[in-house]
Amino acid sequence: MLDAAQVAELRAAVAGSVSRPDDHNYDVDRATYNLLTPQQPAATVGVLGVDDVRETVRFARRHGLPVAVQATGHGVGAPADRGVLINTSRMTGVVVDPEGATARVEAGVRWQSVIDEAAKYGLAPINGSSPTVGVVGYTLGGGHSPFLGRSHGYAADHVTAIDIVTPDGEFHTLTSTSQPDLFWAVRGGKANFGVVTAIEFRLFPQARLYGGGLFFPGAQAAAVLPAWRSWIEDTPDELTSSVALVRLPPLEELPEPLRGQLVVHVRIAYLGTEEAGQQLVAPLRRAGTLLLDTVAELPYAAVASIHNDPVTPLPICERSALLRELTPAQLDRIVGLAGETATVPVTMVEIRHLAGALRRPPQEPNAVANRDAAFLLFVASVAAPDEVPRHAEYHGSIIAVVADTDTHRTFANFLTPGNGGPEHVATAYPPEVYERLVDLKRQWDPENLFRFTHTVR
Repeated sequence: MLDAAQVAELRAAVAGSVSRPDDHNYDVDRATYNLLTPQQPAATVGVLGVDDVRETVRFARRHGLPVAVQATGHGVGAPADRGVLINTSRMTGVVVDPEGATARVEAGVRWQSVIDEAAKYGLAPINGSSPTVGVVGYTLGGGHSPFLGRSHGYAADHVTAIDIVTPDGEFHTLTSTSQPDLFWAVRGGKANFGVVTAIEFRLFPQARLYGGGLFFPGAQAAAVLPAWRSWIEDTPDELTSSVALVRLPPLEELPEPLRGQLVVHVRIAYLGTEEAGQQLVAPLRRAGTLLLDTVAELPYAAVASIHNDPVTPLPICERSALLRELTPAQLDRIVGLAGETATVPVTMVEIRHLAGALRRPPQEPNAVANRDAAFLLFVASVAAPDEVPRHAEYHGSIIAVVADTDTHRTFANFLTPGNGGPEHVATAYPPEVYERLVDLKRQWDPENLFRFTHTVR
């Protein structure tokens, strides 16, 4: 805990709010999206700009305090207990350059703000499934998009510049020609190297798309999942899809056919014309008895409606695996464990189709790794703390059924708070990439000031 003199020192140095546990902004600034990862920092600092970030980092270093940084509370690597938590959510500037098809956003911006601003010019970013996730954290972890990923690659592949305050409290603008090693590391290496205060990246001409969800009864999973697996063999890179077994809550805001049901949700995002999209999706529409079909032409600004990720904080435990292949036998076993006969009510088992541009190296090399995987298997449960061990064990049982094609790797974006040890963090990178990241971490952050992340060490 900071004493009164230290708090006074920090408050005198920054324009933003400095909060201790008994202050009003403390709970707001330390809040996480995943309610299973509460954190108790010694103080939070609601920074308003670069100068606040620099002064906070310098203060923490002088007093031997570790530093955490967050904008939205998604993707917490480790709770910021007894450290200084820099909250960037008040840094919300977004500037789109329609001529250059680029965007510059500050550290606290959420994806929907960028999507809406870019849409004014018929442009789109490589955003994720949730509109409330922060741009910077998502991109530093690689940024896998279930909409533009197979056609354009990872979000980090299209970053052109990064403003960062490093652990020594100094400000840098990173590009391919200015501090290129650090530029390489930050794009994929998460928050290991300082506080990113702004980021610039390319946008793509995409005013509309053909997308939405096909919902089938969970009882038909044994037919729908293999049908989807066969169907994707002939889909172009402009079409990104996933399939999920989902246990939906009995909420009134859900459409009546889905309320409180186990469903198979096929998510589709096609960047071509509506006519071509209808032809591509037609075989899937015949895979079972449709409960609901929302696949249609829609503005890119409404892209979040395809996955409909929850926007309110929840207690979530999760696990993922990257697969070389997905076989009929594996699908049968997944349905057996996650479908109607499940002995633990897992909330969602999702399979994302990768490949396409996600496999191709970027124009400017970065630390985003494990590009050779064909599928991502993601398992998640909404669970109270006392239920987590049971769900986590069951998640392991589901992952085990794909052991014969499991790469035993994952994406940096999908590392969870339980994956904080170096042996787990290393699964997000091949050995040569991980070793290079470790070397750069020792160079730029020898005291491991930024340790409340998935630390490379």
